[in-house]
Amino acid sequence: MGWRIPLRLRAEFVFMFELDFSYTVLLVICLIAAFGFEFVNGFHDTANAVATVIYTNSLKPWTAVIWSGIWNFLGVSSGLFVGVKVAMGIVALLPVESLIDQNLAHSLAMVMALLISAIAWNLLTWYFGIPCSSSHTLIGSILGVGIAYSLLPDTSQAAVDWSQASKIGSSLLISPLFGFSMTIILMFLLRRLTKKTSYGDALFKEPKKNAPPPMWIRIILILTCTSVSYYHGSNDGQKGIGLVMLILIGIVPAFYALNTNVNPTSLSQPLQKIEAVLASLDPGPLSQPDQEKFEETRQINRNLMASVDGKKSVEAIEKNSRFLVRKDIMVMDRNLKSIVDKPEIKISSADKAVIANELKTIKKITDYSPRWVIVMISISLGLGTMIGWKRIVKTIGEKIGKEHLTYAQGASAELVAASTIGLSTNLGLPVSTTHVLSSGIAGSMVASKGIKNLQADTVRNILMAWLLTLPVVILMSGTLFLLFRSIF
Repeated sequence: MGWRIPLRLRAEFVFMFELDFSYTVLLVICLIAAFGFEFVNGFHDTANAVATVIYTNSLKPWTAVIWSGIWNFLGVSSGLFVGVKVAMGIVALLPVESLIDQNLAHSLAMVMALLISAIAWNLLTWYFGIPCSSSHTLIGSILGVGIAYSLLPDTSQAAVDWSQASKIGSSLLISPLFGFSMTIILMFLLRRLTKKTSYGDALFKEPKKNAPPPMWIRIILILTCTSVSYYHGSNDGQKGIGLVMLILIGIVPAFYALNTNVNPTSLSQPLQKIEAVLASLDPGPLSQPDQEKFEETRQINRNLMASVDGKKSVEAIEKNSRFLVRKDIMVMDRNLKSIVDKPEIKISSADKAVIANELKTIKKITDYSPRWVIVMISISLGLGTMIGWKRIVKTIGEKIGKEHLTYAQGASAELVAASTIGLSTNLGLPVSTTHVLSSGIAGSMVASKGIKNLQADTVRNILMAWLLTLPVVILMSGTLFLLFRSIF
């Protein structure tokens, strides 16, 4: 008996045979480019994890890079077991249901503008050795497309979820400040706790050239390197997953709008509970637009109940209706979150909890990623970490501070970075590994000898990249989107 492709895998890729050949080729190119973005992300951000172990001679460069690549791979793969909340946060940033129309070429214009802008800026900053955030790059590309779409004539729907954008923006802004300040505090505590001990003398000395540190210090640094690598994969890898899902939902929504592992009939009871809560509320005190939104939400809820009634699998829902089901769920989710927070409406805490819990159950059919996407992003990020790491490593290891990294500085910066990234991943928020660790290194230098211990030119370049990334990439992706849309 010959080897056969599993039925589920065949079903996931059957969409390629239902598209025109030219669109299939463009879709494949877009998917390869998305995996390329994650590959670039890997070698762009590898230095965040390996700079300290390399510059403290704890691991040889290639050993460190391969070790980091393995743990980046495992970090992304953890999405198979713990979910992809960060990825869904990226998808939610750009309401695809608002941008998609019947013209497949328009969806391709959106996807290609995103990919070209994100990859080009990442490569440019890598070439100049500037630690730039892949998170800012991707998010800027998404915002650029959304803003450009809103400028098109006859556009009536919001093209960016600004509440989600503000949440992500706060996360990206606060995390570097947190990394900087917490590293200073940790360095202070280490000095106080190890003062007048042999441990303190060893921790705060500069590494000897080509000589490995004492074994206990070496183990600590390898563990912090491992933690940063794993959590970088779990957070940054999910951004790549979110990018691929934007592509799949935008171009082949009939196949990827809904999670085929969820039984649609399981949504009936949650929808009924939400309907019961809405029926008990008085929308009278709300403003006229909010009253209309309230009635729209009730109607959407009823439509969803009719759409999933008796459907025991996603395949039982008509292909053309699957994206409409997704759209209804996403719009209802946004509307309900907005309505229940209105001070004018009287709703109990218990009813708020019912709506929140039932929405979480309903969104299991929309908030997901196929296994093959997670595996491919894992491989792309893992391989990317093994290439092109020298430029950024040199910046982080030598050019942020005026002194060579000590063991305490490297361990403190990486411990704070790993903790910050891990916490953010659990909250479903994207953060910039680059900015968190770079700010941590800067904080360790300040804690050592004050602000004069920073190299002004490097800090200025990092800050310039931080400030310029969003506006430049927004402008680039928005311009490309309008250009491609007019061509296609």
